[in-house]
Amino acid sequence: MYNKPANFIDDQKVWDTLENHQTTDSTQIREILSKAREMKGLDMDDVAALTCISDPELLGELFNTANQVKETIYGKRLVLFAPLYISNLCSNECLYCAFRATNKDIVRNALTQEQIAHEVDILIKKGHKRILLVAGESYPKEGFQYVLDSVRTIYGVKSEHGEIRRVNVNVAPLSEEEFKLLKAEGIGTYQIFQETYHRETYKKVHLGGKKRDYNWRIWSLHRAMKAGIDDVGIGVLFGLFDYRFEILAMMQHIHELEAEFGVGPHTVSVPRLEPATGSNLAAHPPFPVSDIDFRKIVAILRLAVPYTGIIMSTRETAQMRRETFALGVSQISAGSRTNPGGYEHEEDEDDPSGQFSLGDHRPLDEVIRDVASMGYIPSFCTACYRMGRTGQDFMDLAKPGDIKLHCAPNALSSFKEYLQNFASSETQVIGNRLINETIAGMDGLSRQRAEKLVQRVEAGRDDVYC
Repeated sequence: MYNKPANFIDDQKVWDTLENHQTTDSTQIREILSKAREMKGLDMDDVAALTCISDPELLGELFNTANQVKETIYGKRLVLFAPLYISNLCSNECLYCAFRATNKDIVRNALTQEQIAHEVDILIKKGHKRILLVAGESYPKEGFQYVLDSVRTIYGVKSEHGEIRRVNVNVAPLSEEEFKLLKAEGIGTYQIFQETYHRETYKKVHLGGKKRDYNWRIWSLHRAMKAGIDDVGIGVLFGLFDYRFEILAMMQHIHELEAEFGVGPHTVSVPRLEPATGSNLAAHPPFPVSDIDFRKIVAILRLAVPYTGIIMSTRETAQMRRETFALGVSQISAGSRTNPGGYEHEEDEDDPSGQFSLGDHRPLDEVIRDVASMGYIPSFCTACYRMGRTGQDFMDLAKPGDIKLHCAPNALSSFKEYLQNFASSETQVIGNRLINETIAGMDGLSRQRAEKLVQRVEAGRDDVYC
């Protein structure tokens, strides 16, 4: 069932919608922004109209509205995670990626389970609690079992003040039976990017390997959700094709998941094409996305799918990441490496075996200090996943705003745990001040829970949440 032509991606409807919204009418835009403040999402016509905004005053209103919606739903929280590349073996020929099969300019490596455990131990001792497991679309002789074993290895590493509490996974599309096996290992979110929804472009940039099959890839989230993985993540590699087409096609994908399963993606990622070893295409994006358009993308997605997490990776510079926090980003990676074994050899910041070039090379503690100095709470919380608040259950709490009674206190306690066990003295000063100021500004049940959880961490307890 889930490998037939993906008719829910209707190219002609996307083009027709864009054609009908070629000019910006300030009255119409303000009506859409007013609708967006109701936090019930936007339709394709609304999104198409917002992509046309160029007037500085209307851009400011778009950005301000995105900020209002983001802070109403998420408050001043930013969830942090680290990607863990376990292998750069790949059988695909994707012209934008350093891992492509025929690229001779990188060193191939698939970490052993012992090496994976060592990388995880390094990340835990920095303070990380969430990992995104990433692998090229080919595995060692163990086949898919290699991924299952790797998830088990990650969860099995313990240290004095920590362990990885949530493993999210970004690997090749799987069969429904394989997804069931992945779920049985206790993963959090399964994440996969279509890269581009434009079929002709997809064909041009994927020249070999199973990834050439557009339909097998785009139906993967249906198979994952059918297998019981109710938190899934999607994304587009902006720069391969017209970003306006990509956003509207992504909206079609989201609406299809909502219609089929009652809930859309848990996260949306917004990577821009960045240089990659051995890739001329990556160095010269066919449809480069300007910084202002990139900010628009983040803001529009926040308004279009208000309760979906938006992920910003270290592809972007520190400054761009800072600017997008207020526009809708709710999750960020930090201290990232994109090559297998990269955390053991992190002094080599520009290892050519990475999947792409990084824009933000700062270590975790520096990122946290910067985030906290801006007034954002760095959160390492994994409570929702462990309490079963995923998929539709999460949305049932998020949409009326009840999830904040859990998220705000849990963010503060997990941040306090980081400060107490891992932070530099400078970060401790900034972070503890922010925690105190934040609790002072809370009231009711949320404040009671926050005070109680933070006090328990101060008394020496780790991993406390509600």
